[in-house]
Formats: sequence, structure tokens, C-alpha cells
Amino acid sequence: MKKTIFTLMAITAFSSGIYAQTPDVKIGVKAGVNFANLTDGDMKTGFHVGGLAEIFISEKFSVQPEVLYSTQGSKTSSSTSIPGLVTTSSKTKTNLDYINVPIMAKYYVAEGFNVQAGPQIGFLMKAEADIDASVTGLGGISGSGDIKDQMNSIDFGLNFGLGYELPMGVFAEARYNLGLTKVPKEKEFGDYKNSVIQVSVGYKF
Repeated sequence: MKKTIFTLMAITAFSSGIYAQTPDVKIGVKAGVNFANLTDGDMKTGFHVGGLAEIFISEKFSVQPEVLYSTQGSKTSSSTSIPGLVTTSSKTKTNLDYINVPIMAKYYVAEGFNVQAGPQIGFLMKAEADIDASVTGLGGISGSGDIKDQMNSIDFGLNFGLGYELPMGVFAEARYNLGLTKVPKEKEFGDYKNSVIQVSVGYKF
């Protein structure tokens, strides 16, 4: 955690230094909702929040590095029954928290409206599995466990999105993150990857 805080402070200081020296840079904040899943699961709702710096190369083209805290993962459910005898069901939620650093190339196709794409690297901060299981007539059990050791600590991906910014600095974005790295370290735990739809609002100074 200390390393994470230090990294965020360093990036913030670096961005502030650029802003002080370059008039064509905007600093901003953003937050929004994640619709996340892993390629073998169902969609799970989460959130993201963080900061950004938009560096204008020309009037229509800019580069936007960001630092975001993002809650991702997926959920799965299953049920098995023997007619007239017993029914078993289980629900599993995989919670993955990342610090993501996307670097987006943005092109303004019209006033305020932009298309964007770029790579992303994610650093896994927390990984937990929540399990609820029940058997008809016998009740149920639930529990959670830390699975971070089973997961890759680094996640690479590609982002594609659209954005619109008002003259006052308020903006909205919709983005899709395609994970390129297998989330589990070992194949025995699966070979799924992150897949996240993000809808954000923010403000640039």
C-alpha cells in the first residue's frame, strides 16, 4: 500500500510539473461505473475513480494518461437438482481490485466529440472470492477467501472509447477494456481474461 501511495503521489507531481510548464495540458478527475466480467462468467457491477492529464499535440489530437482505481471481476451461478429429492445451488463472486494506468490517444472528430484508443497496464491490489452454497432442506453455507496469490499481479489490456466534453470542462466517456493477460497464474484455475465496459463523468481544469 505504501508503494501504491508513493506511485500515485509521484505521478501527480509529474503531471503538475507538466501542467506548470505547458499551457496545452488539462488536469482532471473522473469517476464512474464498471460493467465487468471475466470471459467465463457473468457481468458484475463495480466502479472506477481517479485522475488524468490531457496533453494536446495539436488542436484535434491529444494523449491522455490516467491513474484509476477500478473494481472488477465477475459472478457465476449454478444449480443441480434431482427431481423430488434435492436441489443444490451455488453463487460465486470474484472481486478484483486494480490500479489501472491507461494511456489514451484521442482524436477530436467534431467540436467536443472525440474517439480514443490506447494500451493499459493494471496492478492487482486485491483479489477475493465470495461463495454462497445451499442444499434444499439442509440450509446453506457462505464464505470468502483471499485468492490474490492465484492471480497474475500485472494485467495488460487495450481500451477503445468515445467521449464528449462541454466548453466548461465537464465531460462524459464510454470505454471498453479488452484484457490481454490471463487473470489466473495457473491454467488449473482457468484461462479467463478481464472484460470491462466503463461509463465515466469528470471535470478538467
